[in-house]
Amino acid sequence: MDRIAVETDVLVPPAAVFEFLVDFPAYAQYSEYLERVEPSGDGREGTTYDMTVAWWRLRHTVRSRVTDTVPPERIDWRLLGPIAAAGAWVIEEITDPVVPAPAAAGAGDASRVRLELRYDAATVEASTLDLPLFLSLDGLVDRLVPVLEDEAEQIVERIVADLEGERRPVSLRVDAGD
Repeated sequence: MDRIAVETDVLVPPAAVFEFLVDFPAYAQYSEYLERVEPSGDGREGTTYDMTVAWWRLRHTVRSRVTDTVPPERIDWRLLGPIAAAGAWVIEEITDPVVPAPAAAGAGDASRVRLELRYDAATVEASTLDLPLFLSLDGLVDRLVPVLEDEAEQIVERIVADLEGERRPVSLRVDAGD
């Protein structure tokens, strides 16, 4: 499986980060390509989400399920259906954030947040995506991987701004590979 991980530090305690991230339907405001999120559940284990994604000339709805939550440390999920993909939000308390903490911040007021995505591009079936005649599935995957990497970075940057209450330069650590 291929993977993408985007990590950054935020000046917010882990419990607040966890509660913020469990509100998945709000993610539609962070993503250029996520049009709609329809939840069934409270965001905890067992919750499903129908997500409509639109990019280029494609529009597709996928369903995901939260497979595990460990407050305030982790939210695991996976896609249901033919595309093999899973991920997690991993949150840990830190005392040495990469960004300088304001003088008012106390112990436990910073968290390291990582978005981990794992996917198998070989499980994407052209027939389920209604591809234009001139585009092969391999061509789609070649175009989509850089978009996924950029989108993961943008989502994390926007979430940091909302968590902290203002935009700031965000130091992201990106790891992509297999």
